[in-house]
Amino acid sequence: MPRGRPKVDIDPKKVFELARLGCSGDEIATVLGCSRVTLYNRFRDELDKGKDDMRTSLRRWQYMKAKEGSVPMLIWLGKQYLDQRDKADTTTREEVVTIERIEAAMPKAADA
Repeated sequence: MPRGRPKVDIDPKKVFELARLGCSGDEIATVLGCSRVTLYNRFRDELDKGKDDMRTSLRRWQYMKAKEGSVPMLIWLGKQYLDQRDKADTTTREEVVTIERIEAAMPKAADA
């Protein structure tokens, strides 16, 4: 007699599609009615491929927006791939400080 819970029937294609949408492991496990551990033990490849596919699609859409002239996307991609950074404002302020010498009256020595 087998021990433990009965094996849940999970469609690997559904795991891939949900990962491709950007769902977290917890979300996918909830939708498919299994534990997160079961999901990662049995479907690691589908999860990884789905996440990779999602990232590839996002990059493609970002690139298309940049090609259309989206300034924010051009800036963001420049920062990510070209090591471009915002220039910090380094304005300095100079001040002239005048120090006046104050002569204090010296106490007279006691007459001897």
